[in-house]
Amino acid sequence: MLLYFYRCKFLNHLRLFLKITLLVSFFISPAAYVTAQLVISGTVYDSTKRNYVEDVIVQSTGGSITTTDSMGRYKITVTEKDSLSFIYQDKPTLKFVVKDIPDPSRFNISLHVKVKSKYGTLQEVIVYSKTYRQDSIENRQIYGDVFNFRNPTVRSSINPDGAVGADVNELINIFRFKRNKRIKAFQARLEAQEQEQFINYRFNKKFVGRITQLAGAELDTFMVRYRPNYEFASMADEISFNRYVLNASYAYKIELLKQEAKK
Repeated sequence: MLLYFYRCKFLNHLRLFLKITLLVSFFISPAAYVTAQLVISGTVYDSTKRNYVEDVIVQSTGGSITTTDSMGRYKITVTEKDSLSFIYQDKPTLKFVVKDIPDPSRFNISLHVKVKSKYGTLQEVIVYSKTYRQDSIENRQIYGDVFNFRNPTVRSSINPDGAVGADVNELINIFRFKRNKRIKAFQARLEAQEQEQFINYRFNKKFVGRITQLAGAELDTFMVRYRPNYEFASMADEISFNRYVLNASYAYKIELLKQEAKK
């Protein structure tokens, strides 16, 4: 009888323990599940990287699924253990491991298809401000005498009484050799500064970084190594200048890969 009593008491304690364990796991497990979830969002483009692709199926290995809207945008909730695939016209992409995605809020991809979309991104348009031109004009106004300086020579002048004679000031300046040499040197320095400022204005970091996708020390090195001369910067049209920067970036990246391979 006593054994039966202890046995019943043990079973009651065991039932209570199981109830508490189930209750705790009920509240803890969902919280752990929620914290493991994250949202991946981005935009799907076609091969031109300008047109949005609509109705692309975005599917995770965990079972979540969504489609892109008319602007190619999507948003899907996944876990770190999932992988994503994009399906367009029954053709899936390779799977992207969620934990390897660097920026979950901007996971944009480009499909190997071309579509005609009513929406699209414009090709990059570079707009040059008037700041440089205004500064150049103002600088030439301030140093007009220097920019307009020419070697003195014999010139005629008209006196107030109407008589024509040699320009005395020009005659004097012909023999002011140090003064003429100093002005010529100053003129050359001003023109060189103006040319360097124009190159800086057109070949600037923001513009170059946007085309080459370089940043940090690599961009700094590229800016020095592939800096164009004034003749090209002033004569090249926008398309030619952009092509030069892009082709130079290809050559530079190949060089970086070769250096990396030697290590």
